[in-house]
Amino acid sequence: MTLAWRRARLVERHPQSATARSLVFTVPGWPGHLPGQHVDVRLTADDGYQAVRSYSLAAPADGDRIELGVQAVPDGEVSPYLADELPPGAEVEVRGPLGNWFVWRSEQTEPVLLVAGGSGLVPLAAMIRAHRQAESGSPFHLLYSVRTPDDVWYHDHLADGDPTLDVRIVYTRQAPPGSTRPPGRLTPKDLDAWSNRLEPVSPVYVCGPTGFVETASDLLVDLGRDPATIRTERFG
Repeated sequence: MTLAWRRARLVERHPQSATARSLVFTVPGWPGHLPGQHVDVRLTADDGYQAVRSYSLAAPADGDRIELGVQAVPDGEVSPYLADELPPGAEVEVRGPLGNWFVWRSEQTEPVLLVAGGSGLVPLAAMIRAHRQAESGSPFHLLYSVRTPDDVWYHDHLADGDPTLDVRIVYTRQAPPGSTRPPGRLTPKDLDAWSNRLEPVSPVYVCGPTGFVETASDLLVDLGRDPATIRTERFG
């Protein structure tokens, strides 16, 4: 079935870091979505030129409102415009929701491991917020890899004391003062403790740049996770 393009009006923009933004749109007739899904965004210039990019949904379904996470890419054609130039009240087009594999459903009861690299946290944030909204008692574990403390998205959601959410942040270039782990890329030790808290059928959601996703997935398999339980979403 071909999904229709819908008009989407920008109503809110929130900074997540120096180059990352959360954008909230209203989309009349939006059919709803599952946490983990994404949309296509289409921009049309005055001369008719069009550009389409995919962005993850950062929040659970909320009527006609959708929230996207946008990381401005240097020299990018679309992301810098969306992040900083699209004025409030302006419209774009969206098509979706897209993707039915990389999703979390509230009826799932198994412990879950979320593994994010950089802006790969965006669809996982939708899962975390949906998990909280559903008052699910199933444990969520988040392992989040970022370059520096200034690159962390969704500070408020990650540090609000939710007893069902364990969060560990791995810094690859600069760790905050007092950190016991030196900066560096993801290692088997980073994943081992979390993997041991899962059930054999527990799903693992991995999202981030392609190299990060492949490394994390390989490490999980080496630690004994069934590849069938590992769901991946990648970009770049």
